[in-house]
Amino acid sequence: MRTTGEILRETREALPTLVSSRDLKNEALRAISARLISETDNILKANRADVEAAGELYGSVMIDRLTLTEERIKDMAEGVIKVAELPDPEGRILSRVERPNGMVIEKTAVPLGVVAIIYESRPNVTSDAAVLALKSGNAVILRGGREAYRSNEAIVRAIHLGLRDAGLPEALVGFIEDTDHRSADELMEAVGLVDMLIPRGGAGLIRRCVERAKVPCIQTGTGICHVYADASADLDMTLDIVENAKTSRPSVCNAEEVLLVHKDIAKELLPRLKERLVDQRQAKDLVPVELRLDEKAREIISGTPAGPEDFDTEFLDYILAVAVVNDVDQAIAHIAAHSTGHSEAIITNDASNADKFTTLVDSAAVYVNCSTRFTDGGEFGLGCEMGISTQKLHARGPMGLEELTTYKYVIKGNGQTR
Repeated sequence: MRTTGEILRETREALPTLVSSRDLKNEALRAISARLISETDNILKANRADVEAAGELYGSVMIDRLTLTEERIKDMAEGVIKVAELPDPEGRILSRVERPNGMVIEKTAVPLGVVAIIYESRPNVTSDAAVLALKSGNAVILRGGREAYRSNEAIVRAIHLGLRDAGLPEALVGFIEDTDHRSADELMEAVGLVDMLIPRGGAGLIRRCVERAKVPCIQTGTGICHVYADASADLDMTLDIVENAKTSRPSVCNAEEVLLVHKDIAKELLPRLKERLVDQRQAKDLVPVELRLDEKAREIISGTPAGPEDFDTEFLDYILAVAVVNDVDQAIAHIAAHSTGHSEAIITNDASNADKFTTLVDSAAVYVNCSTRFTDGGEFGLGCEMGISTQKLHARGPMGLEELTTYKYVIKGNGQTR
């Protein structure tokens, strides 16, 4: 097994080959997409081994994060093609100024260099991260979790075959073979070898990176996402949005964790919510949603009494915390106190309340009358994403090609001196 240090140095040394091969980037992405398809059987075989090994350790929702299917691999391959078809951010002139002395100053987009990502469970991140990095002119270091090691290794093998098909070195996509905490710590401290580190996973991973990293670090992922049903909300629309935001894929960071309901509609909405998310799902032999209710909500419907931590928990499961609020201002205050800055939604027919909500709610994505599940690089037209940044400096929200570039100033003159 190669050491993390050896892989870091190999990837750093390979970077100049990508800088000098810009025209090959899309060719390489198309080759990677083709290899993902041709290697599907090998990837699925590896994934089955991961799922079987994880079966006793994870619940069904987390197993869903880990599981690949032929359709999911096809989606991964199509995502690669979508990234290839996007405009190349590298070398784009962001601004141009001609000074009185005749100098021309161009603010020009350039790659970050070597981007490292530490991620958990979801093997599709392996291909998403690799192709976004390559398209934007970066080399990438991939460090997945041990629960998905076989799957990630098989996907990286397909990526390496695609790079080889395009005449580019495999080392442009480095794969950390050691899944011990030690390798993650090495990435956090790889000053001079890693230009940006992205932790993509649970709150513990992100906190550890933020506390320990000596390289620049982007916080991503943790999503305590809220939906607020305002007094004027269409109840049918509300139920459709809440069901989608909570149950379509509860294991992902853009899933709804908290529902806030205006007091004027609570007596009508909450019984229908319980019928939709609990009773009807049980009747259909689907997993019912456990409703964790504040005191006012418990006066209207039955459910689990909400504990002190329930409005500060990313459940990633079929659990929804529910509170009744007096007005939009109280909803905004609740979100300010409990949100992780990921995605929040208001359901309303009141334009002024919608404006107030979108202005005052300080999250990366703020929705009016649609589901939080759209916070996703593919849905935002980015092809796919490196992660969803919940911080404000450099990148915020789904991170695509532009967020994997920085800039430099290129100044052109004809002999000017100062």
